[in-house]
Amino acid sequence: MRKLIAGILIGLAAGIALAVGALWQLAGGLVFEERESPFTVEETVARIQHNVEAAGNGWSLSGLRYPTRPLEAEGINALPVMLIEACSTKYSGPILKDDKVRFLSLLMPCKVGVYKKNDGKVYIGIMNAGLIGGLFGPLVGETMRHVVKDQESFLVMDPAKPAPPLILPKSGGEAGAAGGAAGGC
Repeated sequence: MRKLIAGILIGLAAGIALAVGALWQLAGGLVFEERESPFTVEETVARIQHNVEAAGNGWSLSGLRYPTRPLEAEGINALPVMLIEACSTKYSGPILKDDKVRFLSLLMPCKVGVYKKNDGKVYIGIMNAGLIGGLFGPLVGETMRHVVKDQESFLVMDPAKPAPPLILPKSGGEAGAAGGAAGGC
């Protein structure tokens, strides 16, 4: 009987360990989404920037960052990475007014990563705002459902249309405003 109970406990522990390991492997794919772009890093960024400006719903660009520049300044060779920052006052306002969820300001502005990998391809990375929002109750969940819909429109790029110009940040360097809501949400 002891051997049976020991076997059951060992099997249960092994099952739990496998489930935790599988969840760990899947978590990144649930929280973040990555898709390939047919364009260069700069052209992908420019197209997304112009889609943000055309989106309506209070969206504006609040920054453009180059996280690999400090590495390059130290002589470290890194593939290009650019981060587009965008915010919608329509969506950020209710969250920033609510004491219970104001800590989510850490996730503002929304960021879209555009980067090149060693396979030579360019990728777009976004956070799964719908999944994250659903963790924080009805106000944030409903708000993030709208954000997800708008984010999808940011990523629609028609290769038949000519590439728009890259929108560089206005004064203030790479952390400065790229237009819109005075540099932030």
